[in-house]
Amino acid sequence: MPDRLLDVVILAAGQGTRMKSKRSKMLHEVLGRPMIAWSTKLARDLGARDIVVVTGHGAAEVEAILAREGVRFARQGEQLGTGHAFLIGARELAGGADVLVLYGDSPMLALGTLRALLERHRAHGAGLTVLTSELADATGYGRIMRAENGTVERIVEEKAANAEEKTIGEFNSGVYLMDDRSVTLAERIEKTPPAGEYYLTDLVALYRSIGANVDAFKIEDPGEVMGANDRVQLAELERLMRARVNEAHLRGGVTMHDPATTTIEDSVEIAPDVILEAGVILRGATRVETGAHIGAYSVVCDSFVGEDVHVKPHSVLEGARVEAGANVGPFARLRPGAVLEEHAHVGNFVEVKNARLGRGVKAGHLAYLGDADIGEDTNIGAGTITANYDGLNKHKTVIGRGVFVGSNTTLIAPATLGDAAFVAGGSAVTGDVPEGALIVARGQAKIVPGWSARYWSKSQGALKAKGGFLADWLARRASTPSE
Repeated sequence: MPDRLLDVVILAAGQGTRMKSKRSKMLHEVLGRPMIAWSTKLARDLGARDIVVVTGHGAAEVEAILAREGVRFARQGEQLGTGHAFLIGARELAGGADVLVLYGDSPMLALGTLRALLERHRAHGAGLTVLTSELADATGYGRIMRAENGTVERIVEEKAANAEEKTIGEFNSGVYLMDDRSVTLAERIEKTPPAGEYYLTDLVALYRSIGANVDAFKIEDPGEVMGANDRVQLAELERLMRARVNEAHLRGGVTMHDPATTTIEDSVEIAPDVILEAGVILRGATRVETGAHIGAYSVVCDSFVGEDVHVKPHSVLEGARVEAGANVGPFARLRPGAVLEEHAHVGNFVEVKNARLGRGVKAGHLAYLGDADIGEDTNIGAGTITANYDGLNKHKTVIGRGVFVGSNTTLIAPATLGDAAFVAGGSAVTGDVPEGALIVARGQAKIVPGWSARYWSKSQGALKAKGGFLADWLARRASTPSE
């Protein structure tokens, strides 16, 4: 059967009072993505011609978040039920296409499920197909009433169901796929007393009234159509989505020491033979290449991790690039613009920001390297700081190849150190250093005998009351005749 056009209406006008939040329910995140954004992503991945999001409570905020998603909006000013919300959105469509109805708080629906729904709907020539599933106890859901031939006869809401109907386990997910007559028929939905609302479920009877086939597509996993009305359900969605994404990576050849504590957003790419220790978090536009090993409780966001890179525990990478064979941490931080070239090393408590560390550079511990370019095979000693900020502007430090920077050095930018330069430990470098030169930039040492005793004697009373070594030391000095 030839493919037909598809439009999507996403209902996202609900208030979600049980979330107990100032934010719209639709904007609460599941695995790093607002719930409503999961629905718009599904619609795009299905190849929808047009996507209309029906907003209501918190409309401005929802629309601002989705501004770059390539969708259009229709506002439901007055909350008059699902039929009313659908009609407001569907009237914005050009027509002549199948229409899929999704919800803004149901992120678990799989793309494969919706593709199968489309195939079933079109293969059976249905006017309307409702997505269903089954629960042992479907309390709270509308029940699916089937005719003898298996088609859907009606949907009975929980409050209207009798005792026998409430024993039925097949329930209505609220996801519908309809042909291009949906808008015309939706305009015939009447208010249902006593609430005075328009219910989308009435479309079943309206489609049947014109002789159209009303079908049901039942899926095995009811968790796919699970929504979130409160924080408990939101946490459960997070758990389920995390497990789904992690399983896909495990089957793709990624090792996880503890999948239950590993969080990987669906935007992350991971090659086979990567090892992730417990508690690892991978977010955003991150890619991890084969052979990489990411240590426990490390966080990697919007970063590239090359082949055979070792990120040791408790390290944080944000907008960084780490090339093959380099290693990071433990307890290191790479901020945006940090680049570690092949076999570079930054160790514990090293922070790198907007800086390139060339091949084989080593900064083993306790350093801040910001706005810098560091040549290959350079050694950065412990306690080294590139002082890049003068209170108004940032300045750059350029360090050549094979430079040795001694411990506890401050490089005050702008400064350039030539290849093979040697900086003596404890130096404060305020200018350029030629290639191959030694710089010793320390203040001249001055020893003042007896200064400490004179200083502490001003506080002798407090020291005596406190006790300890200094009080005894001062007392001994006071009792010793001066030479």
